[in-house]
Amino acid sequence: MRAPIDIVATSRAVCLALVITFAVPLAGRAEEHLLTTPENRSFSSTAIAPDRVEECRVPRPPVALAETAYLRNGYRAVLRILVAERWGETEICDCQLDDFTWDMALENLERFQTSDNPRLPFKVLDLYAMADALEAERAEVCAE
Repeated sequence: MRAPIDIVATSRAVCLALVITFAVPLAGRAEEHLLTTPENRSFSSTAIAPDRVEECRVPRPPVALAETAYLRNGYRAVLRILVAERWGETEICDCQLDDFTWDMALENLERFQTSDNPRLPFKVLDLYAMADALEAERAEVCAE
């Protein structure tokens, strides 16, 4: 007759074998990784990269300006359009962004409003297309 198998002892033995097989080599790699110098280590992050600093580029609006990113993006597009329209009036290629405020964008929203829905008062993609076209025209003329 066979001796009964102790399931608990067998499970412990299997777990120990798995730890020895997989964890010990990984621990060695972790230690090796920690010993490398910071110059040799590459770091990747999920953090959002800051805006590139470009001449006369409207910055991201402050979070306090609106509760949703959709609205803030729309306000940014409106401000871009206002700056580009000012260039069209003056044809001065110097950056005039310092003359504009977020309040000015808010004051001009009615011009760009396409809906009575307060959460979706305009079509952001259309505003971006308009701003891109005006800025491209300015860049072309000012490059000459």
